[in-house]
Amino acid sequence: MVYKEDTAQFWEDIYLEDDAGWDLGGITPVFDSIADELNHGRVCIVGCGRGYDVVMFAQKGFEVTAVDFAPSATTALETISKEENVNVQIRQSDIFCLTPEYDGVFDYVIEQTCFCAVNPERRQEYERLVYKILKPGGKLIGLWFPLDKTISDGGPPWGTTIDEVKSIFKNDWIIENEEFPEKSIQPRKNREKLIIFEKQ
Repeated sequence: MVYKEDTAQFWEDIYLEDDAGWDLGGITPVFDSIADELNHGRVCIVGCGRGYDVVMFAQKGFEVTAVDFAPSATTALETISKEENVNVQIRQSDIFCLTPEYDGVFDYVIEQTCFCAVNPERRQEYERLVYKILKPGGKLIGLWFPLDKTISDGGPPWGTTIDEVKSIFKNDWIIENEEFPEKSIQPRKNREKLIIFEKQ
């Protein structure tokens, strides 16, 4: 079955209407802080949007692949990356098309408002995708959001719960860290939780 979220045009229209409510207009403070603690490696940012975090990770010495469905988002990232003089790999693509080309490639996958953008019926598929593209021991660093919505509220963004996230990332994963970050932006305080999963 094809869901509305499965087409690039659905997301492109949101950008064209200037209705990208997930766009912070700058880097994510939680990820900015975490990046300073990680060993350098290959990072994939799924659903990267305009790519502020993509540029930040690249500036800090990571090799970054950025993926988004919407042409407007990846075009904006191309502009920003040139302005900041960073080298990043940009793919305007469905995230589910990353496998098998990128299987076992990444040390880290960064998740923020991508999981909630995927139709809930495809969440197990999302888990398998991330598992496949990470190296053994690789980490999924996620800000899981929005915790204050239910599936019945509709979406995207589709609501989730901490229990659901943990049930999906249960087999083949261990939790390395879990907390409500102090550095969450104010509108998302207690609506998102940082959970870092390590691939087994």
